[in-house]
Amino acid sequence: MKIALHWQIIIALVLAVIAGSITGTEASLFGVTFYSIYVFGGTLFLNALKMIIVPLIMSSIIVGIAGIGSSGDLGKLGSKTLAYYIMTTFLAIMVGLFIVNLFAPGIVDGQPAKEIIGLHEDVGTFTDKVEGKGAADIAEVFIRMVPPNIVSAAANGQMLGLIFFGLLFGYFISKIQEPNAEIVFNFFQGVFEVMMKVTDWVMKFAPYGVFALVAKVVSTTGLAAFKPLAVFFVTVIVALAIHFFITMPFLLKFIGRVNPLRHYKAMAPALLTAFSTSSSSATLPLTMECVEKNAGVSNRTSSFVLPLGATVNMDGTALYECVAAMFIAQAYGLELTFATQFTIVLVALLTSIGVAGIPSASLVAITIILATIGLPAEGIGLILAVDRILDMCRTSVNVFSDSCGAVIIARLQGEENILTDGKEKT
Repeated sequence: MKIALHWQIIIALVLAVIAGSITGTEASLFGVTFYSIYVFGGTLFLNALKMIIVPLIMSSIIVGIAGIGSSGDLGKLGSKTLAYYIMTTFLAIMVGLFIVNLFAPGIVDGQPAKEIIGLHEDVGTFTDKVEGKGAADIAEVFIRMVPPNIVSAAANGQMLGLIFFGLLFGYFISKIQEPNAEIVFNFFQGVFEVMMKVTDWVMKFAPYGVFALVAKVVSTTGLAAFKPLAVFFVTVIVALAIHFFITMPFLLKFIGRVNPLRHYKAMAPALLTAFSTSSSSATLPLTMECVEKNAGVSNRTSSFVLPLGATVNMDGTALYECVAAMFIAQAYGLELTFATQFTIVLVALLTSIGVAGIPSASLVAITIILATIGLPAEGIGLILAVDRILDMCRTSVNVFSDSCGAVIIARLQGEENILTDGKEKT
């Protein structure tokens, strides 16, 4: 009996923790360290996922938008998607703000924790990279929507620009005359089908890639990585858990009118892959597959909602940005007035839009927030020790929110047979 993919990934996760704990970074075999093997395997798998992102996203968006045609569905679908993304991101930030005020991880025995925690990482290079960043850089998000060179945008992974171009290209396919429209549409339909086949093949190696990626993290940090920032770590985890297990199921149940438990089961492979890769974009191919095959959402809806969500809908990232900025502000002893907290919420909401779906991209966004409220960028050093592990958690929340959006919007669009008994097999 063949083991389902998500069970293979769970087994790989458990084995990775054991292997990483045993080998560390120094153990070797025939002169080759196990750590270097983990790095090689993880990088190979991550590169394979990233390899298929651009052609898959472009073809799926173009086919999806062109398929909608010139009807009013595009406007309705777009407005519902945008409203969903803004709502869930705002809810996530408010959850984070409430929990970080409740736990106050930056305060120890009534005093700011800066001297107690200290800076555990050399952040000089990172500070130089983001020096000068401020709230004005939010405008860059909208600048990136219209890339001057679409080929360069694809090469540099500027997904927001690619999505915008794909939306335009797909929409105007429906505005040209036949037979040209059909020829172009069939070409991209063929590309999309080929890319889905490639995706299926790459995902057969997911358990091996997950093992390598997680073993690398464990062998580097070990379980001791949590100790210096235990309260901050718990604060983020609790906030993410509330959004993951309470907020999103509530929306699925009362807006989407579907069974949340079935959706958790349907999305298990994608969630576990998101956890191990820390990349919403790298997980996108599997997210689309789970939403369409397991949840039963149409390609027309998923090809619009999911690629867009992988770029602009970052619930977990926005929540983390808020909690991290508040934690650093508390640790530095900054007076957290209502105005300060409102500024953090607003900037976290704006900077989460367009944050690249790659590991640790939110660190730059956090720097923008810190600059906005008057804190030095070196405050990032307070959270670098546990950022990678929390990145894995918040990416899972990002992906789950995207998938919930696809289901909810599909239901609002009138689609039936979503998350029924026949649509949850993995």
